[in-house]
Amino acid sequence: MIVTIAGKPGSGKSTVAKLLAKKLKFKVFSAGDLRGQIAIKHGMTIDQLNEVGKKERWTDEECDKLLAKMGKEQDNIIFDSRLAWHFVPNSLKIFLDVDLYESAKRIFANQRKDEAKVSTTKEMYDKLVARQKGDVARFKKWYGVDVLDMKKYDAVIDTTKLSQKQVLKKVVEAVNKEIA
Repeated sequence: MIVTIAGKPGSGKSTVAKLLAKKLKFKVFSAGDLRGQIAIKHGMTIDQLNEVGKKERWTDEECDKLLAKMGKEQDNIIFDSRLAWHFVPNSLKIFLDVDLYESAKRIFANQRKDEAKVSTTKEMYDKLVARQKGDVARFKKWYGVDVLDMKKYDAVIDTTKLSQKQVLKKVVEAVNKEIA
């Protein structure tokens, strides 16, 4: 079984992917971690890499090729990626939704080292709105897909008011439904 977990920034994709992998004894692959490594390799922040990605496709291609290859060659894996469902069509496709203000609070509290720092939750919110708009446009431009079209997913879970444990429970229910 292959599970792809997509969603908005701050929805809990990475955390839930790791928790689910532990529970199912699956491997986990994080596209975000790989993109962070690509950014560092090129002397950029993830925000700068995303900005370049608006005009140049190479910023996504390395990750995309690896996702597609792994999706064909591996099993018992969870992909933490906003676009893996597109490259691994035979997967259980889960989307984690979240209110963007809640997302801003979560990300502000746990800022990553490969992202430019912000000083306030409002600044993080503004950054997230711009990032989501840019990512959606980039994915439409390069792949012709709308990552926010919920019809693309087998399960959509709003994590805004849920604990990690509650989100994991809902994801496990979706996995069990797929297996049944």
